[in-house]
Amino acid sequence: MAKKHVLIGVCGGIAAYKACDLVSTLSKRDFEIKVMMTEHAAHFVPPLSFEALSKNPVETDLFHNPDDPIAHISLANWADIVVLVPATANVIAKVVHGISDDIVSTTFLACTCTKLICPAMNVDMYENPVTQENIQKAKDLGYQFVEPVVGHLACDATGKGKLAPVSDIVDCIEQLTHPDLSLAGKHVLITAGPTQEPMDPVRFISNHSSGKQGYAIAQAAKDMGANVTVVCGPCALADLPGVKMIHVQTAQEMFEAVKENYEKADYIIMAAAVGDYRPEVISDQKIKKSDETMQLRLVKNPDILAYVGQHKTHQILCGFAMETQDLEKNARQKLIDKNCDVLIGNNLFVEGAGFQGDTNVVCLITKESIDRLPKLTKSELGYKILKTMSKLEKEK
Repeated sequence: MAKKHVLIGVCGGIAAYKACDLVSTLSKRDFEIKVMMTEHAAHFVPPLSFEALSKNPVETDLFHNPDDPIAHISLANWADIVVLVPATANVIAKVVHGISDDIVSTTFLACTCTKLICPAMNVDMYENPVTQENIQKAKDLGYQFVEPVVGHLACDATGKGKLAPVSDIVDCIEQLTHPDLSLAGKHVLITAGPTQEPMDPVRFISNHSSGKQGYAIAQAAKDMGANVTVVCGPCALADLPGVKMIHVQTAQEMFEAVKENYEKADYIIMAAAVGDYRPEVISDQKIKKSDETMQLRLVKNPDILAYVGQHKTHQILCGFAMETQDLEKNARQKLIDKNCDVLIGNNLFVEGAGFQGDTNVVCLITKESIDRLPKLTKSELGYKILKTMSKLEKEK
């Protein structure tokens, strides 16, 4: 098999020296490496270092290569993946707004291959709302990220902004360039996000679910070759390209969508935070404020997970349980009661778990075992769940 082509864009941050380790590690594996550098990056690490490690010339300027006057196009056409490391706030801002004024930003804009961004910067720069908005725009454009980690930074501050370990970046490049397509031909049905149960035209009952975990599982399933359907409640996430998206609001609507789609699925993953109850009566006018207290009568919503557990045939079923106490006991009981094959239990109060964030800390329970997982990104957990389900299917 021909070697995969990795184009490294080194930006002007103190972590540029770690890009040397990245290039060295990749060159010892099944990759061919080429490097391009911003002008500021060359102040931290001389281009000659990368030439020696990659065994290829290093591009540092748009116009000074007499052998290739359009090097940015040649590099873009050559690459199977382009990686920005360390990705500074400046370069991230450029690439999401289409600014192309140096070899790195111009080549990145010309690339049609997979794009991976590995940020590293001061914690205040990273957490600045402008930088966070730019990062979210990049994710919405389909760019992949290896998130920075919390640590002691070069500026003597401590916080999130330290470049992720080189081993994590290498693993991500391996995964993106040598994808696991073990779910090719499989149909995966996923529920995601919250539900909203209206009280009147203005108000509703809901929860804090962001939909991030369900979307991460869906992206992982798509990357593994599956045909993916997502039934999602109201959330702020952009639709996933190449995935069938069914948008619903209420638990009843989600129930109907699942009933219409579960029979053809091979794997069913119920990651949505479905409202257990809904108002018995929905006012057609706004409920006006009056007395000091108000009584609201609630009725039970359909139990979607239980329904699928009762009616599944060949499907592998995964449920979720958010608990605040007796996590493993309650999660295992839910696995049994709902006839699940896999149950993901996470405690709301564990650091790195819960709603809204990009990580999760869970226990993965099957009928035979319990796996207490360390803190993982929601994407990493998505792959773990799918691989577990695939293994269970093969063992049937």
